[in-house]
Amino acid sequence: MRTGVRLGIDVGKVRIGVSRSDPHGMLATPVETVARSEDAADRRRIAEIVTELGVFEIIVGLPLALSGAHTASTADAVGFATALGADVDVPVRLVDERLSTVSAHSALRASGKNAKSARPVVDQVAATIILQHALDAERATGHPPGTSIEPNIGP
Repeated sequence: MRTGVRLGIDVGKVRIGVSRSDPHGMLATPVETVARSEDAADRRRIAEIVTELGVFEIIVGLPLALSGAHTASTADAVGFATALGADVDVPVRLVDERLSTVSAHSALRASGKNAKSARPVVDQVAATIILQHALDAERATGHPPGTSIEPNIGP
């Protein structure tokens, strides 16, 4: 198992959930919710978090249909991950996130939060679930999870 802090990202149309791992890669915890923006302010904030926490890798959730097919959200997440990869000096990986948001809503309901009160944190919880899944997969296989995003270099 590689050591170092990883960042987990759940890309949504309105908000982006951010989570982090401990330096040993054992446990994922929520960090914050970043507002999605058209002007790259969201990616700049995530880049700041990467620097603040000394992150060595970013895990972005890849939303797929239950069948495994790509959707409009898949293209959005890949586009965001690719742009983020060009903005930071750490590797970005895509990891299957099917049902992470559903799991996040279930966990928040179980803790007594209703849908309205959960809205500000559900994206953080989804990012935490995505990152924890990636950590567990790496621990089980000995290989980095998901697939690597190669940033576009040049015009």
